[in-house]
Amino acid sequence: MLTIKNVTIKNFLSVGNVTQAVSINETGLTLVLGNNIDMGGDGSRNGVGKTTLINAISYALFGSALFNIKKSNLINKINNKHMTVTVDFEKNGSQYRIERGRSPNVFKFYVNEIDNSDMTDEGQGEGRLTQVAIEKVIGMTHTMFKHIIALNTYTEPFLSMRANDQRELIEQLLGITQLSDKAELLKDLIKTGKERIQEENYRVRAVEDANERFNTSIKDLERRQRLWHKTNEQTIKELETDLVALYEIDVEVELESHIEFEEYTARKNKFNTYTKDIAKLTTTVERENKRLIKAVEDLEASMEHKCYACGQEIHDEKHEQILETKTLAVAEYKEQIAIDVNTIETYTNELNNIGDLGVPPRLFYETVQEAYEHQNKLSNTIAAIDRTTTDSDPYQEQIDTLKDTGLQAVDWDELNRLTDIKDHQDFLLKLLTNKDSFIRKRIIEQNLQFLNVRLDHYITQLGLPHEVKFQSDLSVSIVQLGQDLDFDNLSRGERNRLILGLSWAFRDVYESMNSAINLMCIDELIDSGMDSVGVESALTVLKKMERERNKDILLISHRDELIGRVNSVLQVTKENGFTTFNTEMEIIDK
Repeated sequence: MLTIKNVTIKNFLSVGNVTQAVSINETGLTLVLGNNIDMGGDGSRNGVGKTTLINAISYALFGSALFNIKKSNLINKINNKHMTVTVDFEKNGSQYRIERGRSPNVFKFYVNEIDNSDMTDEGQGEGRLTQVAIEKVIGMTHTMFKHIIALNTYTEPFLSMRANDQRELIEQLLGITQLSDKAELLKDLIKTGKERIQEENYRVRAVEDANERFNTSIKDLERRQRLWHKTNEQTIKELETDLVALYEIDVEVELESHIEFEEYTARKNKFNTYTKDIAKLTTTVERENKRLIKAVEDLEASMEHKCYACGQEIHDEKHEQILETKTLAVAEYKEQIAIDVNTIETYTNELNNIGDLGVPPRLFYETVQEAYEHQNKLSNTIAAIDRTTTDSDPYQEQIDTLKDTGLQAVDWDELNRLTDIKDHQDFLLKLLTNKDSFIRKRIIEQNLQFLNVRLDHYITQLGLPHEVKFQSDLSVSIVQLGQDLDFDNLSRGERNRLILGLSWAFRDVYESMNSAINLMCIDELIDSGMDSVGVESALTVLKKMERERNKDILLISHRDELIGRVNSVLQVTKENGFTTFNTEMEIIDK
């Protein structure tokens, strides 16, 4: 149960610097009467400040008066500062206090004497977050407050409101607004979910993009790998072909043949040298033999003392010299011939020793260097084949590394999970917001029926001859004698009765879905146009509420005759421009 217990007022509207404290709880049906001494007193009821009490409660709870008054104008104009309103209330066993004021700004919310004001609020007195917390505890908006707790002539009647405003209030009342609130929460969840989905999608796409880059690199490496293998195989084939060609020549035999060829060449050179030398010496011997023969003939001729050339006789001394010279020449020719002949014999023996040259060995290469090059090429080719055959793939390790560490498995589970949640939330949002959804229809059907039952009950109690009913589209029909009427077709008294009936029906529906509320304020509604029958009917309902449902009802009126019909009287006095409340209510004996 929501129980408004106390309200204290200071420098609020016509209340001055002297704090006014009013206890509301357990006062029953209280008549609030005014006495304006500044206007002569003695029954002067206007301008006293009776409504100030309700405005103070409204301001404390919601930060606004019942009607359109600037917050700066709520401050008492005489003192013009230190405006403070405090309301104490209880709900579900917890004690709450709200302190709100201006000049200076004050806004405190205590829960079980602990300050529960949100410190993140930007400014005292206007704290949005703290206000949200208060309204969550109270369980109603300011508009709802004015239609089920603080009934007054200043508030626009429900049936005079625009259709959209009517619908909004009824949706709040029937709990449809809760669906809207849940829908707003769901929208926030959907928004967050979309952001999560986007982030997860970015993550998945990043993995896919990275994998694509890695796959591109892998494909490039695999292409290079295939080319490497192809080149490697081709190289091996070419080397093997070269090896086959190299093996066609027995290089060892070739090298031995070159050795034999060198020996053969040496023998041949010796043979040719000796042959040439023998031939040359033979020619020389023949030439020297001719010279010897001639020298012998010359010597023989010289022995006759005649010159061999001219035939003249030669003197003895000279003759001896010539003979000696010629004899020496003959001897030299013979000696040289003997040497040459001996040499020829020696060379001939050497030729005999050389023997038959035979056929020179067959060679593939002209030089032994070429044969050694062939041998080196053979060894290098075999080594190249072995090396090429055993060469490790330079790309496989890179490919394996990229596949093992670079590529990531694309995990769609979280994205799919988030998407499924969002789809479910979208479905729920449609159920909560679609006017044709079965949830909304079910809530409206259940609660609207109860609302119409209670409305019919109070209209009957108030003696109205009209049939007033809420339709399934939340519109209101007013019918009398089969004729559809508008709210403005009704008299002032009829309108006030209907206002009361609607408010009480609204209250019953609200309390059935939320918690009971002790306080009800009726500000001059029964004074405006209602006849004695209407007043009596209204009082009967109020007294029953007070008696059977323990309601604390503040009935603000100008009617002195009501004093005998209530439990107590709260006197409100205005003197010297300031309003005061008689805190000791007058208890009416029954």
